Amino acid sequence: MSLVAVPFYQKRHKHFDQSYRNIQTKYLMDEYTAKKRASTQMSTHKSASTQMATHKSALQKASSQTSSGGTTCRLCAKRLSAAEEEEQESKNRYRSLVASYGEAKRQRFLSELAQLEESVHLARSQARDVVDKYALQQMVEDKMAWERHVFEERLSRAPEILVQLRSHTVWEKMSVKLCFTVQGFPTPVVQWYKDGSLICQAGEPGKYRIDSKYGVHTLEISRASFDDTATYSAVATNAHGQVSTNAAVVVRRYRGDEEPFYSVGLPIGYVLVKESKWTRMFFGEGQASLSFSHLNKDDEGLYTLRIVSRGGVSDHSAFLFVRDADPLVTGAPGAPMDLQCHDANRDYVIVTWKPPNTTTESPVIGYFVDRCEVGTNNWVQCNDAPVKICKYPVTGLYEGRSYIFRVRAVNSAGISRPSRVSDAVAALDPADLRRLQAIHLEGEKEVVIYQDDLEGDVQVPGPPTNVHASEISRNYVVLSWEPPVPRGKEPLMYFIEKSVVGSGSWQRVNAQTAVRSPRYAVFDLAEGKPYVFRVLSANKHGLSDPSEITSPIQAQDTIAVPSAPGRVLASRNTKTSVVVQWDRPKHEEDLLGYYVDCCVAGTNAWEPCNHKPIGYNRFVVHGLTTGEQYIFRVKAVNALGTSENSQESEVIKVQAALTVPSHPYGVTLLNCDGHSMTLGWKVPKFSGGSPILGYYVDKREVHHKNWHEVNSSPIQERILTVEGLTEGSFYEFKIAATNLAGIGQPSDPSEHFKCEAWTAPEPGPAYDLTFCEVRDTSLVMLWKAPVYSGSSPVSGYFVDFKEEDSGEWSTVNEAATPNRYLKVSDLHQGRTYVFRVRAVNASGVGKPSDVSEPVLVEARPGTKEISAGVDEEGNIYLGFDCQEMTDASHFTWCKSYEEIADPERFHVETKGDHSKLYFKNPDKADLGTYSVSVSDTDGVSSSFVLDEEELERLLALSNEIKNPTIPLKSELAYEIFDKGQVRFWLQTEPLSPDASFRFVINDREVSDSETHRMKCDKASGIIEMVMDRFTIENEGTYTVQIHDGKAKNQSSLVLIGDAFRKVLEEAEFQRKEFLRKQGPHFAEYLHWDVTEECEVRLICKVANTKKETVFKWLKDDVLYETETPPDLEKGVCELLIPKLSKKDHGEYKATLKDERGQDASILEIAGKVYEDMILAMSRVCGMSASPLKILCTPEGIRLQCFMKYFTEEMRVNWYHKDAKISSSEHMRIGGSEDMAWLQICEPTEKDKGKYTFEIFDGKDNHQRSLDLSGQAFDEAFAEFQRLKAAAFAEKNRGKVIGGLPDVVTIMEGKTLNLTCTVFGNPDPEVVWFKNDQDIELSEHFSVKVEQAKYVSLTIKGVTSEDSGKYSINVKNKYGGEKIDVTVSVYKHGEAIPEVAPPQQAKPKLIPASASATAP
Repeated sequence: MSLVAVPFYQKRHKHFDQSYRNIQTKYLMDEYTAKKRASTQMSTHKSASTQMATHKSALQKASSQTSSGGTTCRLCAKRLSAAEEEEQESKNRYRSLVASYGEAKRQRFLSELAQLEESVHLARSQARDVVDKYALQQMVEDKMAWERHVFEERLSRAPEILVQLRSHTVWEKMSVKLCFTVQGFPTPVVQWYKDGSLICQAGEPGKYRIDSKYGVHTLEISRASFDDTATYSAVATNAHGQVSTNAAVVVRRYRGDEEPFYSVGLPIGYVLVKESKWTRMFFGEGQASLSFSHLNKDDEGLYTLRIVSRGGVSDHSAFLFVRDADPLVTGAPGAPMDLQCHDANRDYVIVTWKPPNTTTESPVIGYFVDRCEVGTNNWVQCNDAPVKICKYPVTGLYEGRSYIFRVRAVNSAGISRPSRVSDAVAALDPADLRRLQAIHLEGEKEVVIYQDDLEGDVQVPGPPTNVHASEISRNYVVLSWEPPVPRGKEPLMYFIEKSVVGSGSWQRVNAQTAVRSPRYAVFDLAEGKPYVFRVLSANKHGLSDPSEITSPIQAQDTIAVPSAPGRVLASRNTKTSVVVQWDRPKHEEDLLGYYVDCCVAGTNAWEPCNHKPIGYNRFVVHGLTTGEQYIFRVKAVNALGTSENSQESEVIKVQAALTVPSHPYGVTLLNCDGHSMTLGWKVPKFSGGSPILGYYVDKREVHHKNWHEVNSSPIQERILTVEGLTEGSFYEFKIAATNLAGIGQPSDPSEHFKCEAWTAPEPGPAYDLTFCEVRDTSLVMLWKAPVYSGSSPVSGYFVDFKEEDSGEWSTVNEAATPNRYLKVSDLHQGRTYVFRVRAVNASGVGKPSDVSEPVLVEARPGTKEISAGVDEEGNIYLGFDCQEMTDASHFTWCKSYEEIADPERFHVETKGDHSKLYFKNPDKADLGTYSVSVSDTDGVSSSFVLDEEELERLLALSNEIKNPTIPLKSELAYEIFDKGQVRFWLQTEPLSPDASFRFVINDREVSDSETHRMKCDKASGIIEMVMDRFTIENEGTYTVQIHDGKAKNQSSLVLIGDAFRKVLEEAEFQRKEFLRKQGPHFAEYLHWDVTEECEVRLICKVANTKKETVFKWLKDDVLYETETPPDLEKGVCELLIPKLSKKDHGEYKATLKDERGQDASILEIAGKVYEDMILAMSRVCGMSASPLKILCTPEGIRLQCFMKYFTEEMRVNWYHKDAKISSSEHMRIGGSEDMAWLQICEPTEKDKGKYTFEIFDGKDNHQRSLDLSGQAFDEAFAEFQRLKAAAFAEKNRGKVIGGLPDVVTIMEGKTLNLTCTVFGNPDPEVVWFKNDQDIELSEHFSVKVEQAKYVSLTIKGVTSEDSGKYSINVKNKYGGEKIDVTVSVYKHGEAIPEVAPPQQAKPKLIPASASATAP
């Protein structure tokens, strides 16, 4: 049965909630409200008119009483006079109002009149201007018409074809466009012919499209078939002649070995999207958007935005794929979709839906239908058991109420999520409106009545008519009928009766519930039995007669599950999509659509491609992985479910379809000689999936409209010299590329190039700037050498770059690079740069190249790099994968960015999207940078640096594969045991049980014996041989040979000469050590360290001692006595050497001895050992060194560093302002045992600054610093000056150098002569005293001074009175000294007094005078 769509009254119906459930009550309330409003208005009008009449009669009565002249009382008279005055005042007021209104009206009239006059004047002026302009225009047109006629006669010429037609070869079902350019005057008329027959567009509508614009004429053939293969001609004709051009079109068919092509178009038939609660549309501010508030699978499909503007109509399409939400129960099916309501009536509606795609779930076994009354949230399940067909009649609705519906699918795992709710539908009878009838009365009045009102007084209704089965299925039968005529005014009800054919008995189906709709679904019919039905109508007056009996009806499915679709054909579309087409199934009755599944080739993981059935047998599958291979299958869908899966399609690789190439770009002038120009350009960014066959170049002079072709046949190279140009003229060019699909769009016109000879000595511009290996911070740039090299060859290139929006260029390379490539590093990720190249020759830097296209410095997602490896045969290769390849793509391998063309050294092998570069005989000549680029992709490229280390690794791996060996974990080695035994061993990977080995010594195999004990652990791979006694006879070569199946290996150890002697000595040593350790011995031989007190400590450890063991220290074989003997029980013996110096050089020996044997340990302190000790002491001293201190002396300023011990053999340095100081007269370096110092003699301002003392311990520098500047320097310098002055004074003061004793004994009568030598600068003053009194000079006392330095006091004839204390006072301005001499006189004959032996007299200092100063 064909479903009845929702009628128009349902679409306009307002779906109220429960407050308006009774429709009749609503109508009564509306009628009552209208009557109430009308009666209120009438009563108000009557009351107002009555009041006015009463007032008027009262006034008339009062006036009549006044005019009758009857007598009245004073009060009444007063009232009457007041009323008259009031009336008179009212009249006056009225007259004044009338007068003012008249005046205002008059003024308004005058104002309007003035405005009208002004408007008339303005209109006359404008009309005059228009008439004058029209007259002038007419005069100009008459003149131009005459001149045009003369000009046309002068310009008239026959047609001339500027650009000829070009032949095309296309695939079947592709569109092809033929175009040519013609000029002539008058404009030629063009006619198109196919094999000589005129092409008529009306004969085949839509097949041909002929267009003409600006002299370019085109013929477009849509969806070309094999019959369109022909020769097409175009004939251009005007009054002066006729020309023609022709081209061949070849349409190729798919024959298995060729790549098929199917045009990618949009499905025909769109549904206009309107705003709803699910969708919102916006257009404005330069954008259009379609948003979905709650996405469902119902929204899946192809959406097209059609933009209509002055420029024409453009469509933009996108397919929206909606995935199933995660099910509430794992494994449950997806939700049904596209819920629709049909054939709604008073208590009945049919609900239909589409089944979900169950590619990854178990099949659907049925559906549950739920309903909900509008205004509530109470969902009620309509069917107890799942319904198996996607259609269900819902009964039991309440008349006048609105409902929404939803459906849930059921499978073996559970119940799905509910579908999107349907649109609201009202339970109303559509026949109610058809029974309304309008009756027109007089004028514009009409009355609307029910048709029932014309039927008269009908009590009992008649029987229904046209009872039939409108829908038959296995579970139910839907009966439909027409209401009775006449039906009566009372509400109708229906009763349905059924009877099994041949039984003769009738059974009422709806005995409990009356049916109000002329539709009813009868359930619970016995399968396989035919039934007949009849319907009775009833109202409150009674029951009608039964209707006519239907023909026999049997409950069965009238539709079957569709058969599987036919052959599935997948074809290329884009880099991420595939077009899938299939043959429709043989039985496609009531199809709802198709589901498409896909699977990666080689797996069995099928995934759905669409979640909503599509109604046509073609689908574009999006979101596929570029370069991956897929297979597809299709199943048909109808209301009963899905068909079996179709046969799987052929495997298809996802890549772009074959199209014409994009336009070339970057047209550059490379050279010009005044009559020709050499042009270069870049390859199109997209080749269209097929190799580019060549290029067409067109030219024209600037300001000319017509283009002229340069080459009639395509050229392969991207450089062309255009001949026959006019010197001094400006030209522009455009270029189009062609491939197997046809000719692509031409490039934009180039810049205006002037045809003048290039004579500059500098080179021309480089060209064809390309980029590869674009990564996050770097890229590689390549270019081609200039065609015009100038006066000398090009010697190098400079590369400039800048950010796209920046104004300043920066040069990448400081020196010109001789290569035509350069890697640019240290760029900023995510920024866009432009580049240019400048060539250099002997004359200078030439003009820069054209600016490159902007390059985004960012690694492409999924960027792959070149990998180096070795194949199963041991061949070394470099490999690269590219999943974005097309049929037009090819791998280009380069070395140093020059294409590899040496078949003797390299071999390239490409399979699909994987390419390998094999090295035939790899050696060091193959070292370098290798790169690969893939054409017709978005810049896929990579590079690999093959260095010597990597080549050695690959060669070793190749050798292992070509010559299988047992891998060794370790080579043959030896090990010496404690007793002097020698163990030879090696380790391999685990060996098999069948592995064998043998030891060969000096080309002679040895076997397992007492002298050569052999063992092999095959699980761990350890093979060993132990020799108990290693002697001089064992010198030679040791080899282990291993065999394990086909693999083998060997390892050798050469013990000859020094290597053998080393092993022999170590074996002997270990043997002797073993014997030595049988008695007292040294566990650790003598060694040394330095204590914290900077003392050298000699240490040794002893073992196996006893009380009788004697220990001695010796130095140079002389017993070295120590304060305390060593304690052998502790096992440690120590000898301290304080303040080490060269006097401690010598051989130190420690000896052990008892009856069991003896042992000795020797340590010689000299040479390197002594230097290491000094360094160790330097470490301790450096760490304990004090901060630098200042000491002032008369010579200058001394910086001192105190430490635990210092010797000049330590490595110390002094620095002034970080400059090393060498010992000199000005700065002297020295030290003592506890101090190192720096003497700054006669310091000056230049000596200010930072001083550093450094001591080196062989590893670290220990430093102490002092800043001798500012106040520190000033104070030290002042102290130095003071000490210097004091020293000067001390040096130059008066002093007695010598000659005077402290005691003198002399006999009377002798002459005493006290003589001394004095010194002073200036010469000192000398004064003698006796008993602190001045001596008066006389013959007895005489003083003599010679040469200002020799002073003597002579006493002639000494007497006892001359005994006493004699003093000499020597003094100058710097001071002096006083020396006392005691003179003792004895008489002749007396014994000489005993006195102490005379000593040199000690001087007493005399301070300088206050005015004395140093010079």
